Amino acid sequence: MPDMLTADGHIITIRPIEPGDAEALAYLYQDMGDRSRYMRFFSYGKAPVDDEVSRLTRQPGPDHYGVVADDRGQLVGVASYERLSDPSKADFAVVVADEWQGRGVGTLMLEQLAEFAHTQNIAELVGDVLRANGPMLQIAAGLAAQTPPATMDGQTTVRIPTKLDEATLAAQDARERLAERHSLQPLFAPRSVAVAGAGRASGGIGHEVLTNLTSHGFTGHVYAVNPHATQIAGVPCYPSVSAIPDGVDLVVVAVPAELVASVLDDAGAAGARAAVILTAGFGEVGASGAEMQQEVLRAARRHGMRLIGPNCLGILNSDPQVRLAATFAADLPTEANGLAVAAQSGAVGIALLDHARRTGLGVSTFVSLGNKADVSGNDLLSYWFDDPATQAVALYLESFGNPRKFARVARAVARRKPVLAVKGGRSDGGQRAGASHTAAAASSEVAVDSLFAQAGVIRADGLGELLDVARILVDQPLPGGNRVALVGNAGGLNVLAADAAEASGLKVPRIAGPGNPLDLGAGATPVALGDALRRIAADGEVDAIVAIFGATRSNDPQAAMAEIGCAADEFPELPMAAVLVGVPEAPPYLGKRRIPVYDLPEQATRALGHAARYAQWRQEPLGTVPVLADVDTAQARFLVEQAEPGWQPWDTAAGILGCYGIPVLPTRMVTGLDDAVAAATRLGYPVVLKAADPDLVHKTETGGVRLNLRDAAAVASAYQAIAAALQQDSPAVLVQRMRGGGVEMTAGVVHDQLFGSLVMTGLGGIYTELLADRTFQLVPVTDRDATAMWQRLRAARLLTGYRGSSASDITSLENVLLRLGRLAEDLPEVAELDLNPLLVFPNGVCAVDIKLRLAPAGPEPSATARTLRT
Repeated sequence: MPDMLTADGHIITIRPIEPGDAEALAYLYQDMGDRSRYMRFFSYGKAPVDDEVSRLTRQPGPDHYGVVADDRGQLVGVASYERLSDPSKADFAVVVADEWQGRGVGTLMLEQLAEFAHTQNIAELVGDVLRANGPMLQIAAGLAAQTPPATMDGQTTVRIPTKLDEATLAAQDARERLAERHSLQPLFAPRSVAVAGAGRASGGIGHEVLTNLTSHGFTGHVYAVNPHATQIAGVPCYPSVSAIPDGVDLVVVAVPAELVASVLDDAGAAGARAAVILTAGFGEVGASGAEMQQEVLRAARRHGMRLIGPNCLGILNSDPQVRLAATFAADLPTEANGLAVAAQSGAVGIALLDHARRTGLGVSTFVSLGNKADVSGNDLLSYWFDDPATQAVALYLESFGNPRKFARVARAVARRKPVLAVKGGRSDGGQRAGASHTAAAASSEVAVDSLFAQAGVIRADGLGELLDVARILVDQPLPGGNRVALVGNAGGLNVLAADAAEASGLKVPRIAGPGNPLDLGAGATPVALGDALRRIAADGEVDAIVAIFGATRSNDPQAAMAEIGCAADEFPELPMAAVLVGVPEAPPYLGKRRIPVYDLPEQATRALGHAARYAQWRQEPLGTVPVLADVDTAQARFLVEQAEPGWQPWDTAAGILGCYGIPVLPTRMVTGLDDAVAAATRLGYPVVLKAADPDLVHKTETGGVRLNLRDAAAVASAYQAIAAALQQDSPAVLVQRMRGGGVEMTAGVVHDQLFGSLVMTGLGGIYTELLADRTFQLVPVTDRDATAMWQRLRAARLLTGYRGSSASDITSLENVLLRLGRLAEDLPEVAELDLNPLLVFPNGVCAVDIKLRLAPAGPEPSATARTLRT
């Protein structure tokens, strides 16, 4: 029963109708106002309540389905559909209680209805709506409905497709972001805060949170909760949250684990709308703790509260209008605007906050997620999307609750502000246990890399790199390209900087006149340094500048830093960074525009490299998932359902590929020497014989492949050799016409229950494992993704014509990748698929060998569902 957010941030449950709902449904209909009754039944007369309730609560069936909106036991809405004579369409109806209209409840129910209808092969929900029913028409329009002109009787038929296009999904995402912002407002901008478990003595977690709240200057009211005191640290104290006379928005919980749920019940009953649970001893300690964590979440849901934690460090909001420091971290940053930070680890959170304080990096908000019982990184990204105080987002992640949803949300945020991430635990990724080349190569780290790349997330190798990049992105404009100038008084550092720049994907172009890198010499005056920076910036031949200064006893570091800062201030549209070496107590920034100062040139160039790649990604179109009208999904689904799990015989595998229009070399599967000769004669010589056993991975090494057979005698001899190698009397073999030429590529699919399916391509044939030149892409695969996949290969030049060879048919290769992406989306049961080799010719493409394994696909996280954690 998914919990969801209404447009104003209220938590309700959207669940299937149950027979026990009959009485509550009858009350819902009887309580309808006259106008609502007219809009639903097109009549002011008595509503057919009994018939409607009977229809809704009858036994479930393939042709009808309904959901209700449940607000903590009270039904506030119902939506249902009935399949029409055209089985691809269903008639829908929606009713929302009068006092709940305008809060997005109808939209939530229709979204759930459409999602379920899609699984039942219903393509469209249709409904007759009165033209005067503006709210219903507005809901339908938000779901990409078609609204033709009204008929003479004032009705119109709206049509809601159950498979949502990108425009509709974008509108749905926008609704979700608005709901998340309303829902998390009491967490980040509460008017009052209570600390439950605040001790009287300093050093305790609750006491230190109370001290942070008051010393950081929280602009609202602060209360302590402790039954043994009336005042703590100068703050009024009450025995319970419900005893606080004015109520609170946010409760910070630092009581023993077994008491947390009761504190939430008390706080929720008193009107608290959010909680930060600092207490440990929940899901991180085992099964008993996990059960307590579930009870805590249930308590929060009973009262419509949002939760951070448990087992977390707390939260921080530096907005001058709020100044919330609901954390027991020490030495908090003082700069308000800049970086929003979310970390699953409290210790990592401390490190991030400490570095931000020391370098002057502004932190807009900080959240220690802890066990993520409720609020997750996806929720926070939705909140930060429109946060004006946040210029960039930094994430430390150890796990993904719903990576497919993360990809959608993070990509939307990254199109307007940078998202940086460090993924912990990468060394444990290992290799997947798979018998196909694709599965063997698709480690969890490959999936994470693909996820971040598609979402535009900047992946840093560690916290130091993440913070180095953040300092560029928060205060500097994005570079317009990847050309960098290196200017300084230290020749050796300039050389190292040039090497590091090239390694980071930057170019150090020749610059007319001064040269690049520009070594001014150890004796260069501050004025000479500033003039050189100004001259290069004014010429407009580069997209960023790194100023490198080495202090000696014979130069003036303070004057040099001042010149660097002044020169940078004169060119605010050009990204700059400084490297200061040998400067005692060097400042973190220079100039009014705060160009960041780094200790080493590698830090500066690596940060600029990330910034340049991100800027390029943001300028590129996202691409579209093409409509493949010739795909026969129904037949492919039939083949999958008829097949047994495991490696599939050639006919089944080729049949599934054929449903998606993926070209496969004509092949005959035979058993027996005479049949092999007959098949070869029909196909035409020369031919190839291959063992047909689908469980064989390396057919060449096992003696299961014989090439270039030019007559019947050669076929007979080859068949006997394969039989001997396999130690079988009459093995099944595949007979194919010998097809030479073309570039040997490989392509495939591997399914991950958490991340979804990945599509792979790379250099194929015998070089697949030797060179490991391949790229992966999570589905869905867009047209731009398909292009980028082969362009990222080291062997890409083989496809475009290398050393006089003909250029390959890139369009056909990309078409195969797009069709594999569609196959992977439609058929999650395809656990592993290899096309190796996939021959790419100057005028076409053809799969020569296929390995396909089917496995049951369990429930998977949805990329689009607007559900909260349960």
